[in-house]
Amino acid sequence: MLRRQLEGYRLTTAEILYRLPDHPHLVQTFIWQELDIAPQYPVLHRFLDFWEKNIDGKLYSVQVAHAPIITPPKLRYVDASFSIH
Repeated sequence: MLRRQLEGYRLTTAEILYRLPDHPHLVQTFIWQELDIAPQYPVLHRFLDFWEKNIDGKLYSVQVAHAPIITPPKLRYVDASFSIH
């Protein structure tokens, strides 16, 4: 996993909206998450190709977000302290 991250893979999340086969006027949500390379997204494209060939629900829309997994640590100061007895 670390090797893939160093190769440029990022955690990618796709919100897939699709129409229900029996009720095409209704839209359902599916969340997909995997390591992928932006902006080509080859892993996501393979999944969507599989979806179109093997799943009855027609794709309505796909929204994609990605974030690096390896980042510098974040440090922030807190303005309050609490005591617990």
